[in-house]
Amino acid sequence: MENNFGKIHPAYSLVSCEYIDEVKSQAALLIHKKAGARVAVLSNEDKNKVFDIAFRTPPKDSTGVPHILEHSVLCGSKHFPVKDPFVELVKGSLNTFLNAMTYPDKTMYPVASCNDRDFQNLMHVYMDSVFYPNIYTHKEIFQQEGWHYALEDADGELTYNGVVYNEMKGAFSSPDQVLSRKITSTLFPDTTYGQESGGDPDNIPELTYEEFLDFHSKYYHPSNSYIYLYGDFDVNEKLDFMDREYLSKFDHLDVDSEIQLQKPFGHMKEEEYTYSLSSSEDEKDNTYMAYNVVLKDSLDPEMYIAFQVLDYALMSCPGAPLKKALIESGICKDAYCEYERSIRQPYLSIIAKNGNAQDKEKFLQIIRETLQKVADTGVNKDSVKAALNTMEFKFREADYGSFPSGLMYGIQMMDSWLYNKDQPFTHLKCFSVFNMLRAKADEGYFEKLITDWLLDNPHASLLVLKPQKGLATESEKQLKEALAAKKASMSDEEIARIVEETKHLREYQETPSTQEELEKIPMLALEDIDKSPIPIVNEEREFNGFKGLFHDYETKGIGYLKLIFNIEGIPVRLIPYAGLLSSVLGNIDTKDYDYESLNNEISMYTGGIYTSPSIYGGKETGQYHPCFEISGRALLSNLGKMIDLMETLLFTSKLDDKKRLKEIVDENVSRLQMAFNSSVSGVAVNRAVSYFSEAGAFRELLSGVDYYHFAKNLAKNFDAKCDEIMGALKETAHFIFRMDNLMVDYTARLEDIKVMEEALSGIEAYLTRDIPEKEVFQWTPDGKKEGFVTPGMVQYDVMAGNFVKSGFKFHGALNVLKVIMEYEYLWINLRVKGGAYGCMCGFARNGNAYFASYRDPHLKETLDIYKECGNYIRNFTVSDRDMLKYIIGAVSAADTPQKPFAGAARSLAAYFTGVTNEDLQKTRDEMLSADAETIRSFGDLADAFVSQDHLCVIGSETQIEANKQLFTSVEPLL
Repeated sequence: MENNFGKIHPAYSLVSCEYIDEVKSQAALLIHKKAGARVAVLSNEDKNKVFDIAFRTPPKDSTGVPHILEHSVLCGSKHFPVKDPFVELVKGSLNTFLNAMTYPDKTMYPVASCNDRDFQNLMHVYMDSVFYPNIYTHKEIFQQEGWHYALEDADGELTYNGVVYNEMKGAFSSPDQVLSRKITSTLFPDTTYGQESGGDPDNIPELTYEEFLDFHSKYYHPSNSYIYLYGDFDVNEKLDFMDREYLSKFDHLDVDSEIQLQKPFGHMKEEEYTYSLSSSEDEKDNTYMAYNVVLKDSLDPEMYIAFQVLDYALMSCPGAPLKKALIESGICKDAYCEYERSIRQPYLSIIAKNGNAQDKEKFLQIIRETLQKVADTGVNKDSVKAALNTMEFKFREADYGSFPSGLMYGIQMMDSWLYNKDQPFTHLKCFSVFNMLRAKADEGYFEKLITDWLLDNPHASLLVLKPQKGLATESEKQLKEALAAKKASMSDEEIARIVEETKHLREYQETPSTQEELEKIPMLALEDIDKSPIPIVNEEREFNGFKGLFHDYETKGIGYLKLIFNIEGIPVRLIPYAGLLSSVLGNIDTKDYDYESLNNEISMYTGGIYTSPSIYGGKETGQYHPCFEISGRALLSNLGKMIDLMETLLFTSKLDDKKRLKEIVDENVSRLQMAFNSSVSGVAVNRAVSYFSEAGAFRELLSGVDYYHFAKNLAKNFDAKCDEIMGALKETAHFIFRMDNLMVDYTARLEDIKVMEEALSGIEAYLTRDIPEKEVFQWTPDGKKEGFVTPGMVQYDVMAGNFVKSGFKFHGALNVLKVIMEYEYLWINLRVKGGAYGCMCGFARNGNAYFASYRDPHLKETLDIYKECGNYIRNFTVSDRDMLKYIIGAVSAADTPQKPFAGAARSLAAYFTGVTNEDLQKTRDEMLSADAETIRSFGDLADAFVSQDHLCVIGSETQIEANKQLFTSVEPLL
């Protein structure tokens, strides 16, 4: 074994050491000799450093104890006794990632920062939190984060409250999440995976404080920990810190946390469950059916990737044979695959959505017949090659959006490390596996996987998830009755005790941490903060005669290209068709390709080609730029091929394929439903903004609730509207793809521009030179206050407005106010006291502003808290130290490290809005110079936008009906 780290700290034993080319890192696995902690290190030149400490935490029931602990250990600790060190770090660190995550069998606590001193601080607080939390001395933490009886007075209503309790009520409101949970519990009834680690709302109140503490004392020990370090730092310095401050304080302990294997079934299981619809929704065509199979353990590197390939080749690639067979059979409107590989026994699910329960047998028959046919005739080799090329491209590019690369590597490492203490790096070493699978594709390897694991595998289940109108409302009613009965059975002394505990918890929540406690949280100094913002990288230039924008970034030989078509003036009736067109292009046959072959070509030669409608802000309030974009990324050597495929997709798609258009429209509705369910707060904020913003109203027609209603209407009446749809799509394409409205946006090195220009030289031949008659988008503010009913049990409450329209101006210190509101006023009132899972706000340059809550048990109470924000701001007082903390938090949010694609996207948005580097510097200066007086000056600004009373609430039928006087209209969301 070659040791490239030199002399290792004497408190640790070196288990293995190697260079991993895939992540450009020296990798080492160590064991702490005294405590038994495992430590994996990836040492490299990445300044965005990552630390993670994880524990194997298998639950024995569905009370959610791992999840409640994940929240609770970050509520104060031995050396950092503040009530919420997590929030203090968000407010006052330069973190690039700060969170904690509960999985079915593990709990992870990752942090990241580019500042070494800050990184050390984050490590210190997190290690203290997990090993020495205040949960043993403050039962209130368990009550606040987990659950408690809430009773304000002896005559009041007895209820449950708690952050995790409300979070999981929201999670269990989504049918997609309900289905995933039922699949897991059905496949693994005898193991930890048969339980709900996040907590089932019906079971969370069964958890006792003593069981909660026992879980921590059993599993949160260094001997059961998995510590991960990534990036550019002195390895021995970090090892010494962990040993000196924490690990040396513990002795090795045998922790029984092994994840047991589920004994294979002798035959497929069949189960049927229900999920809730609101009372106005139709149960017809709303059933889910799922065929699920358990695969080999997650330690096999070939199968780990091979089933990703099969997911693509059978289901995820447009035109894939199994998905196509299910859709064309008419038994469902949408079909997709889920491959879960982050547990010891991975599984694959084939899911049909928007179907009916009576088609269960036909569903299974189609799956078996199609899989048998593919096994007999062979998997499409182009699909295999395309899938592997896409995976390799993405791994080499290492662009994970706003998430640090090191974080994503660390999460992937746990897919092997958790189940074999000597194998943390198994799934990072993937290039040889890609090549091996390419070679095996011609040897019947994938066909044998289909036969052995998808066809002849008895460890399988067939699930039906049926809709039931009003199920959530009935459940709420039953809970209310049960708690009323519980209260009726209590003695006066028991009732008085709960009233007293409720009062005591509220007093605990309202008592702030002392200044002495706050000052124990390590914090950076003003000189640690970069006085200059991350610059915009824009160069206006022409590309082949077209207006263009160039972003000069080091892109590792990749070119990022956007063709941006201005759709200003598009006839109003065609606006939603522009949204639909983005779903059609790439998913329908073209002149030279069927759509499966087209997508295989895209995946083989590029990192992806995507179409989407976009709206960019303008230089002045009320200005905006609606666009239709096609974007792609490819190696420079494949740039010409990528542009050929873009041209094929844009200009030769067969928009008169009735059969395929119907399938796309149906799937579009399904995917919008899934997107809305996974991002309810975003839907509510965008909807609220549309009441007073023309750009917001335009966006609603392109991709929001209005677009969903449009798409749903097309799906319902497709046969009658088919000719109209085809004509409108062609008319929309003719309006959009013109010579006069194309802008080219390109990201690469300066010397790589010529490669792109040569590849783009033929596009003129496809673009129309017609100048169509344009239509003004007629819009007036409508003052709507809408309530959207869902079958869920929590609310998403949004108030929005525009402060510029009330005579105020944007100021850089509003970014500091955002930190204060999100992690002081809103956090304390909505999350800590109210039990909402989340809260957020925003103050944009154009004056748009909002307050929002997430998985909130309340409605009117939350709106009242929004209305009092102005008074809070006007009376804001703070120490100099805490003011600096808020400033650091604001700078941290603005300075998230960006890969080339994200940096270019930020620069492009700045171009449209007219924001310059000078503007960014002015904003930075205003942030850095902000003080309490500056913040107090924003009180009237907050009152101004809140008083505009633009309200959108998405939530339970019970709560919205009880508060219907607040709304101008109430209707189902979906």
